[in-house]
Amino acid sequence: MRDAATMIVKLRYVHLDVDRHGNVRTYFWRKGGSKIRIREEVGSQAFVEVYRRLLEDSQAGKLVPARRSTNRPEAGTYRWLCTQYFKSARFAELDERTQRVRRRVLELTCEEPIFPGAKEAFGDYPLARFSPKAVKVLRDRKAGLPEAGNERVKFVRAMFNWAVDEEVVGWNPARDVRLTKTGSTGFHAWDIREVEQFEQRHPIGTKARLALALLLWTGARRSDVVLLGRQHVRDGWLKFTAQKNRNRKPVTIEIPVLPDLQRVIDASPTGDLTILVSERRQPFAVSAFGNWFRAKCDEAGLPQCSAHASARPAPVSLQRTERPCINSWPSSDGRRSRKRNATRRRPSARRWPAMPCPCW
Repeated sequence: MRDAATMIVKLRYVHLDVDRHGNVRTYFWRKGGSKIRIREEVGSQAFVEVYRRLLEDSQAGKLVPARRSTNRPEAGTYRWLCTQYFKSARFAELDERTQRVRRRVLELTCEEPIFPGAKEAFGDYPLARFSPKAVKVLRDRKAGLPEAGNERVKFVRAMFNWAVDEEVVGWNPARDVRLTKTGSTGFHAWDIREVEQFEQRHPIGTKARLALALLLWTGARRSDVVLLGRQHVRDGWLKFTAQKNRNRKPVTIEIPVLPDLQRVIDASPTGDLTILVSERRQPFAVSAFGNWFRAKCDEAGLPQCSAHASARPAPVSLQRTERPCINSWPSSDGRRSRKRNATRRRPSARRWPAMPCPCW
């Protein structure tokens, strides 16, 4: 081994790396180029031949240059625009989860090759050449997942809208790119039979029944439900600011705490600052709550149901009590598919008098 190591020291651009398992690997690396592993035994004739070939290729400029770091993209490229967008004030206005999702989607578009098998990725594409065709290619790479393809178009379009406003580019190539028709009607909306089936499996006094009651009788999104607590109740009315778009277009929701909901709350274990708490007596994270509630739906034999759409059985409350439906979503929230599945009406103070609400 000592002779082999001595030989490597004498060979230019040959380096030894030791991995975390203690294995020694030999590489040919020249500044500006990629690291190329030499698998032949050090000191053998085959090793010498491979080394000479790599040396000749590097001197002739035939070796593939090292890929540019995503931390320092070349100015004027698509990847550079993404990094500038991520640093912008408009991006900072987005909610934390929205930022995380949008960043991941746009970064993945940077890694897409411009055509199958190509060494050049869209991240290295000059903005001057970035056309609607490029956006369509990125969309159609997700042909099997049309919603994911549409998400790419929406996020690229939003980024270029910002770039046009900041005069970074002159036009938005994603502006006129059409979204793929999915034929989806959105999340399944519960009907009264499904609600009754869930309630039969999870009676009053269980956490699952409490979660359903909050979703059903407030119409709140799961991101709001996990935060609702006694501090949001005043004189029988529940008042809170919706989490969605709270940093850009905050919406304050006010809805009455109906007797049906109050009865379930009174009979259920609750937390201090939030009504719903996890097994550790801590507030639920939004994603954790969604997964937990889905498991409770499965226990009730309702694999098609979820917390995404349990707020939509507002018509169920109408069937049961002949009261007007309650839903905390504003009509302009853009959820067109869910609008088809459930009616939403926001009650007024004139129609719903304040109701006494004891502390939990």
